[in-house]
Amino acid sequence: MISDRFVKEMKNIVGNKNVLSSREECMCYSYDATGQEYLADLVVRPITKEEISQILVLANKEKIAVYPRGAATGMTGGCLPINGGLVIDLTRMNKIMEIDTENFWAIVEPGVITADLQTAAEEKGLFYPPDPASNKTSTIGGNIAESAGGLRGLRYGTTKDYVLSLEMVLPTGEIINLGSKTLKSATGYNLISLIVGSEGTLGIITKAVLKLLPQPECTHTLLAAFKDKEVTIATIIEIIKSKIVPAALEFMDRTAIQCVKEYFELNTDQIEAALIIEVDGREDTVEKEIRIIEEITKKRGATTKIAKNVKERNKLWLVRKSISPAIYKICFTKVNEDICIPRTKIVEMLNKIEEISKKYGIRVMSYGHAGDGNFHINILTDKRNKEEMKKVEKAIKEIFTYTIKIEGTLSGEHGIGNTKSKYLNLEIKETEMELMKKIKNLFDPANIMNPGKIFYN
Repeated sequence: MISDRFVKEMKNIVGNKNVLSSREECMCYSYDATGQEYLADLVVRPITKEEISQILVLANKEKIAVYPRGAATGMTGGCLPINGGLVIDLTRMNKIMEIDTENFWAIVEPGVITADLQTAAEEKGLFYPPDPASNKTSTIGGNIAESAGGLRGLRYGTTKDYVLSLEMVLPTGEIINLGSKTLKSATGYNLISLIVGSEGTLGIITKAVLKLLPQPECTHTLLAAFKDKEVTIATIIEIIKSKIVPAALEFMDRTAIQCVKEYFELNTDQIEAALIIEVDGREDTVEKEIRIIEEITKKRGATTKIAKNVKERNKLWLVRKSISPAIYKICFTKVNEDICIPRTKIVEMLNKIEEISKKYGIRVMSYGHAGDGNFHINILTDKRNKEEMKKVEKAIKEIFTYTIKIEGTLSGEHGIGNTKSKYLNLEIKETEMELMKKIKNLFDPANIMNPGKIFYN
């Protein structure tokens, strides 16, 4: 329980207007993209690392649970205050502090919106590749905490591949700096890799140095629509085997397509699956590669469309990025899981999901980053139906169990949070789990930092 004295101390640190305590105010911080709701006791909105340090010193002393929060676009409950306590809203820390056009780096605060950084980099002829579908709302701090992936992961990697240096505040209040501005570093343990993807359980990120790349000279995007799902997957393998590595290679099944059919310029009635494929680089190379890909897809019976300009390219990507919100047109509740599997196991996995769907009488939609094997498996349901939700839980466990059986992983980019924690032991064995818990305890001996996430019980 948070005392009046603690609230007063928070106001002394961040100012009265940046401490929110009414039920109505705290309700605005009670949710994320999972649809879960947990009410915090207090919300504070700091703007400096020193304020965060002071907040954590007091929270650690009082053993008050602390939940860092960005834009709440997470899919696994990562920012939810599941034990009540204190939410730290980082969205005021939203400065792009520097973009270095010679060393190719950006220095940003955690509340910077991903798309804003991408735009700022592009204005200087540079490129920040990580591109989660929520890029127009998600924050850099959240991306780092969850090790966010996105549409361009196949060629360019994910957020973890672009973090050079971090400033962060430990749960005990110390301010530390990890990594360096150099592209190489072999100095001591690589703590950057430990923090990226730690889901806010080890501290609060207050500044990041991110690697940038030169802006690609040319980009081409192609939509290929197929009448057969298995042929679609075979086409993915053939494209990769052709020694072309697309910037993006996205898959949509029939249900996903029907959700966003108004954005398609093709007749969707007989389309069973579709790919959106993007290549970038030097103009002469890109022109050649997109024609090779078009030839591969047409040979397998696809109907294709190549975007002629930026406007058409953005329209194609609107199809893909609109899927997640559009799902609510056909169901009351969606349960969104992201598994990652070897590409050669995609058909086997999708067939297994279809089998599980029929077994439990539930509807499942699959789409995602097929080029790197990262699929979003959405179960379309209604959380008000308790009996159906029991079936959903059983189906999810079977999907995860089979994912591990075929050498996949429980999450490619969403993280574990509280929604997947009960399944983590399917993948992480006892010795490795205990090692992770010891690391957590070393950073956060009072267990105040985002408790209830990653580890179950």
